[in-house]
Amino acid sequence: MTDHVSVRDLRVRAVIGVHAWEREIEQTLLVSVDMVPETADVRKAAASDDLADALDYSAVAETIAAVLREGRFRLIETAAERVAERLLADFPLSWLRLELRKPITSTSAPGAPPAYTAVITIERTREVP
Repeated sequence: MTDHVSVRDLRVRAVIGVHAWEREIEQTLLVSVDMVPETADVRKAAASDDLADALDYSAVAETIAAVLREGRFRLIETAAERVAERLLADFPLSWLRLELRKPITSTSAPGAPPAYTAVITIERTREVP
């Protein structure tokens, strides 16, 4: 049995992009992440009803936001990888799937198509030495 803990549709304003105009503005990124705790089971947390026994999704959301705001990444691929690395380093996770979306609108991208969303989805597992 494997239980998942998820954070969905986290909105983070950050500088991201390869174009010069993108380096001057903040854009809204949307992040969703599914995580499997190292125990792969949330029953202990459910039984105790104590945050100390659970994966703190508020702390996860704060970590994601901090990595994206501080990173000033050019590519969403790089941003997604750095977020995944940080989550695996800072939280007791065995696996995660992270989706990072960058909506593009005609007002945010001069010369861009009318609207689209760039998306990267990655899966990572904790590497055991």
